[in-house]
Amino acid sequence: MASIYTNLYLIVFSISLMLLISLGLAVIFGMMKVINLAHGEFMMVGGYACVLSVNAGAPLWLGVLAGGVVTGLAGIVVERLVIRHLYGRMMDTLLATWGLSLLFVGAATTVFGASSIGLSTDFANVAIGGMNVSSYNLAICAFSLVLVALCWWLAVRTKAGLIVRGTMQAPEMASCLGVDRNRVYMATFGLGSCLAGLAGAALAPLTGVSPAMGGFFVAKAFITVIVGGHLPLVGASAASTLFGAIDGAVSYAYSSVLGEVSMLIAAVLLLRMLPLGITGRMKRGI
Repeated sequence: MASIYTNLYLIVFSISLMLLISLGLAVIFGMMKVINLAHGEFMMVGGYACVLSVNAGAPLWLGVLAGGVVTGLAGIVVERLVIRHLYGRMMDTLLATWGLSLLFVGAATTVFGASSIGLSTDFANVAIGGMNVSSYNLAICAFSLVLVALCWWLAVRTKAGLIVRGTMQAPEMASCLGVDRNRVYMATFGLGSCLAGLAGAALAPLTGVSPAMGGFFVAKAFITVIVGGHLPLVGASAASTLFGAIDGAVSYAYSSVLGEVSMLIAAVLLLRMLPLGITGRMKRGI
């Protein structure tokens, strides 16, 4: 029985991690069609902001929020200075964000050094089904679900969400209706960056923070969003659930390396069978 609980816990935790690291990219790439190769580095910025806040005496939850706010503001600056000149030119955004990722990594290495910075927590273990589970890992699971629910509420239940979706789908029509596209693009890119920063800050106690940490997450995030299809939120959630379940189950049965390999094989097979992604045949939405 304990092995069943362990396997179930690993699957749920893997799904939560996939959701957490891919949600920001689902907004920027899935909605805005900007190939953001600096997504991992935005997570890194959030992680460093969290570490600095906690070391300055702030509680961890405030450090996580600080990571999101700082990264969101950084995303707005990047959008105003670089990205806003490249909309509709996907290959140019790829090159520009690749350069940004190198810039962020170089700056972080210069300021903080190349070694990883750890962050401890006061979260105790919880006994579930005869095994001890870190309560912080359970908090990560809840946090990822809260972020998904919040993004869904913003997109579906608010006027701002309606304006954003309408602008992304029909920008010329939105301009004719008096919508300021520049502000919408800026706010949307800032939101995606904020979500990436929240992910990096939340993962800081688990993985540590280093200049190279973004490289461990960006590939998984892109695979998840691409396989999800043209509905960014629904697609990313569905792909995260599928890949997280595969990764968790195979990692428990064999090893984490085989878990990641199995996830990649599943992604290739899915794209072969569903070239438009999981949500490719669904109606336009979120």
